[in-house]
Amino acid sequence: MLVAFAAYEQPLKWLAVALGISSTICIVQGWHIQAMSLSLPFCLIWIYIGWLRSERQLQYINMIFVVFYLYGIARHLVLAL
Repeated sequence: MLVAFAAYEQPLKWLAVALGISSTICIVQGWHIQAMSLSLPFCLIWIYIGWLRSERQLQYINMIFVVFYLYGIARHLVLAL
C-alpha cells in the first residue's frame, strides 16, 4: 500500500521543507501552538518516508516527536478553555 504512494515522495519532501521553514518562523516569532501544528504534519510525512525506505531510526524519532506535539497541542487546547 505504501509503495503505491511512492510517486508522491518528492512532493511530500518539498511540503515537509515548507512546513519546517514555516515552523521555524513560528518559533522565532513566539507562536508556539502554530509551530507545533506545523511540526506535526512535518513529522507524519517523515514517518511515511521512513516506512517507505525502511529507515527505522527515522520512523521512531519522528513518532516520539508526534507524541510530544500531540501532547503540546492538547495541553494548549485544555488550558485555552
